[in-house]
Amino acid sequence: MNIDRLVFAVAGTFILLSLALSQLHSVYWLWFTTFVGANMLQAAFTGFCPLAIVLKKLGKPAGCAFQ
Repeated sequence: MNIDRLVFAVAGTFILLSLALSQLHSVYWLWFTTFVGANMLQAAFTGFCPLAIVLKKLGKPAGCAFQ
């Protein structure tokens, strides 16, 4: 998997996990969902994604979005 697909997979997992936790544990987990969504939105405009930087340093192949 390249960096783009890994970023989408991790973001989707975090969103689904935080939504489940908001229903099972505390509504405050929705703040984590908000954080992930906001980070995805700013990455779409700026191209800056902390996870993509970490994955690049770990040697994962680049995709089209995060070089």
